Amino acid sequence: MIGKPAFDRTVLRPDLLGAQYLGDGTNFALFSENASAVELCLFDETGTEERHRLMLPEMEGGIWHGFLPGVGPGQVYGYRVHGPYAPEQGHRFNPNKLLLDPYAQELRGQIRWDDALHGYRIGEDDLTFDERDSAPFMVKGVVADTDFDWESERAIRTHWKDTVIYEAHVKGLTQMHPGVPEKLRGTFAGLSSHAVIEHLHRIGVTAIELLPVHAFANERYLTEKGLSNYWGYSTLSFFAPHSPYLKSGQIREMKEAIRRFHKAGIEVILDVVYNHSCEGNERGQTLSFRGIDNASYYLLSPEAPRHSFDTTGTGNTLNVAHPMVLRMVMDSLRYWVEAMHVDGFRFDLASTLGREAEGFERHGSFFNALRQDPVLSGVKLIAEPWDVGEGGYQVGGYPWPFREWNDKFRDDTRAFWRRDPGLVPAMAERLSGSPVQFDHSHRPATSSVNFVAAHDGFTLWDTVSYNDKHNDANGEDGQDGHDHNLSDNMGIEGPTDDPQVDQSRSRRARAILASVMLSQGVPMLLAGDEMGNSQDGNNNAYCQDNPISWLDWANARDDLTDAVAAFAAFRREADLSRPRFAVADADLQDARPVVEWLHPAGRPMQDDDWNDENMNVTAMLRRNPNGDQVLIILNAGDDGEFTLPDGKWTLCLDSAATPVRCDQDVRGSVALPWQSVLALRCTAEPGGETAI
Repeated sequence: MIGKPAFDRTVLRPDLLGAQYLGDGTNFALFSENASAVELCLFDETGTEERHRLMLPEMEGGIWHGFLPGVGPGQVYGYRVHGPYAPEQGHRFNPNKLLLDPYAQELRGQIRWDDALHGYRIGEDDLTFDERDSAPFMVKGVVADTDFDWESERAIRTHWKDTVIYEAHVKGLTQMHPGVPEKLRGTFAGLSSHAVIEHLHRIGVTAIELLPVHAFANERYLTEKGLSNYWGYSTLSFFAPHSPYLKSGQIREMKEAIRRFHKAGIEVILDVVYNHSCEGNERGQTLSFRGIDNASYYLLSPEAPRHSFDTTGTGNTLNVAHPMVLRMVMDSLRYWVEAMHVDGFRFDLASTLGREAEGFERHGSFFNALRQDPVLSGVKLIAEPWDVGEGGYQVGGYPWPFREWNDKFRDDTRAFWRRDPGLVPAMAERLSGSPVQFDHSHRPATSSVNFVAAHDGFTLWDTVSYNDKHNDANGEDGQDGHDHNLSDNMGIEGPTDDPQVDQSRSRRARAILASVMLSQGVPMLLAGDEMGNSQDGNNNAYCQDNPISWLDWANARDDLTDAVAAFAAFRREADLSRPRFAVADADLQDARPVVEWLHPAGRPMQDDDWNDENMNVTAMLRRNPNGDQVLIILNAGDDGEFTLPDGKWTLCLDSAATPVRCDQDVRGSVALPWQSVLALRCTAEPGGETAI
């Protein structure tokens, strides 16, 4: 480009938000309802030298826009937005601050924390005005090259009943994997390497759910302590991948990774954070939304708009009730599906997205927009069904087609195997898909996402190895992280050389993994739980970008990995996750499985049995419409015996054995090892009669 570029007013388009390359130039468009002017700033390819400032020439509907001929992919840019600096009215415009385009698809550089990144003078009241230029310290947007050959790829769309989810971190999964080339570790290229895909196939995973990969910021206070926002729940851009996960910084690398996963039959689900941004509260930094139009993009206190209205616990809340903010979120979701080919989303603190004037509304504008959208209604949608605001806990309260993380499954399963009293009724609920929460409003039996560990909290191995959290490395004097761990160290806190304790931990871990994989609903594994990964008792490792959080492949426990593979295989063979809830009435002829709950003596459970707090065995007899019977027995107690129903039974799984896969014909009764899960089948003969 020679000389100062000039806008062509004959072809500019307000409908294309962001920086869209149209072949002969780029259309720039930014929404700011309350701005008085918007400057487009063009930088050199490194993003360090500002070459030109151009006022966007047109505005309609609050969208400032202009078309620059000759500007194409690779151009580095940012915005300066003019308007009132009136914090008490909710306005914080400051053209001294370079702002990131909310629609930027690719980024250049990193944030370097400096006081100049704040709109007010640090150390003084937030009503003050800071005149320093923030551009030297700011990340910039890049006009992206969207050309990519997907090789006629088609969406996988694995049915929910066949889905097994693996929650993983791009870097944590790959950083210490010996089979991933060192130069690719911590990147999408490493994530989609043959070694990782082979492991996922081994354990029966059909979908990898990635912790946030949207560009995010490392909070200043963490950086100053030598820590970082490892998890990534601090979004900077809803359209751009996090640059450190891309070896070249170009988005095609992520596309190549997704294409490799799809060729392997594995879906890619993104954990997305549309409830807040990385800018914090009114005393936070001005990086994007706050300087573009604070009063439009964020919820502000109705009584005092100077202050943020926070239902997320992070300082701010995105105002998805505003039509243009809602459009941004919907545009972002569609972009990741249509341009990047992802297969679904897990919504962080999803209750915030459903908040209307009267509180959480399951038929609110955001949920309704998703449900009617021809693109988004067909992908996997998973809610984290709570936030920190009043009335935010909404497990079971989401509309179809949402699935939901089920923390009741986590808590009851941990407590049951810890031998807490009186949990047989609760565990029966969890085995059968938590119908109290989900069997309503025509929701399917795959509505519950069943898990016992996720990124937030103890890993599974730490659940059986620690009584207390050990978060000293987080620099908060051990005050962070919750105390409701429902864990049991089996006699020794932390690592041990005691073979008996180690065996007990392994046995309980296998039983818990079996509970996840054999229950009705959608199983989700935390990456590393299938091999006994530990975080040294840290239950809030959000700031630990180091071996505390990286998976320790060198010390993987093959007995657990083999067990998970066997549980997943049996789940498929026995068709355990049908989309319809099981019923107790054997006379129903509607193709639903029939379930019966049995006492260890072989008789149906009675009221006294359910109310017996010393009972630690629950057994679900499931009769499928084709006549096959499956018996799942959970024994959290000591060695015992179980009287079987009539018929020729085959013991298929014993979580206490090594290997756990069995093929043993049994009649009359079966031995129940301590802390074990057994799975048996009685197959119908041709014609639908059960073999006897």
